Amino acid sequence: MEDGTVFKGTAFGAKSNVFGEIVFTTSMTGYQETITDQSFNGQIIVFTYPLVGNYGVNRDDYESITPTCKGVVVKEHARVASNWRSQMTLDEFLKQKGIPGIAGVDTRALTRKIRQAGTMKASIVDAGDTFEHAFDQLKATVLATNQVQQVSTSKPYPSPGTGRNVVVVDFGLKHSILRELSKRNCNLTVLPYNTDAKTILSLAPDGVMLSNGPGDPKDVPEAIEMIRGIQGKIPIFGICLGHQLFALANGADTYKMKFGHRGLNHPVREIATGRIDFTSQNHGYAVVEKTVDTKQLMITHVEINDGTVEGIRHRHYPAFSVQFHPDAAPGPHDALHLFDEFIEMMDAGEEN
Repeated sequence: MEDGTVFKGTAFGAKSNVFGEIVFTTSMTGYQETITDQSFNGQIIVFTYPLVGNYGVNRDDYESITPTCKGVVVKEHARVASNWRSQMTLDEFLKQKGIPGIAGVDTRALTRKIRQAGTMKASIVDAGDTFEHAFDQLKATVLATNQVQQVSTSKPYPSPGTGRNVVVVDFGLKHSILRELSKRNCNLTVLPYNTDAKTILSLAPDGVMLSNGPGDPKDVPEAIEMIRGIQGKIPIFGICLGHQLFALANGADTYKMKFGHRGLNHPVREIATGRIDFTSQNHGYAVVEKTVDTKQLMITHVEINDGTVEGIRHRHYPAFSVQFHPDAAPGPHDALHLFDEFIEMMDAGEEN
């Protein structure tokens, strides 16, 4: 790790040395969805749950086809997978995708270190390398800032349906977002992250979905300008990175969290009703509460543990966003109703 800490373990997955930002997730299940979530682009994922890989990998639970996380750290790697849907072991999957793993690590101690010191650069290296050389390489490593560009689609593509026409702006989207919109019969057009407002408006969509994605929202200034160009004209729903971009487009600020929220058990309160949902989250940046212009935006949700802004709604336009993942793959289904609210918002827009 960047601070000089070393954890030794046993290799599995791909045989390669990697460098990235080390983060932890508290998810007790859903490791396939986690690893294939593009929000983990460039990151080494530490699983706090002690046993990972016991039900293998299947064809249904991908959140992207080509995952871009850097590595996987576990306490115990299950070498035998048992599940009727399993098609391969986690080891085989990681080898296929070129992602190294390391098992036998004290993940509790590692997680405590990340919580105390914050996320930092780290590397997974072969025992044949010297610690001195590994540290020198790690210190010289500069983490990428073009993460959204790495994971967004380069060309538009459709996901046909028979209902509302929805544009999905891909900042590193999870397939489950498309699944939830498709369940509601939406006709989807997925566009690259740098699509401008004029292009989106020319498609005459009923609504626009701003997807999740990796990295610092301030590294995507073109998306902020696009949001300013479409809000008030088309209903908008933002998720995770889309939420942060929506906030920035309306004058709020964002900051890098010490160690972020990553897991399936984050309690969120809806301010208007007092309703508490358990949510799936994966983000290292958040909206600065005191910078939210309350004449333009309303804070709708807060995280119970630390008070983080978890949802905002525009006071004058049909537009809202949430920091968590209502698509819930993996995770609880408490917030799936937000997709229905998006449909209702589009329906109301047509009536008006």
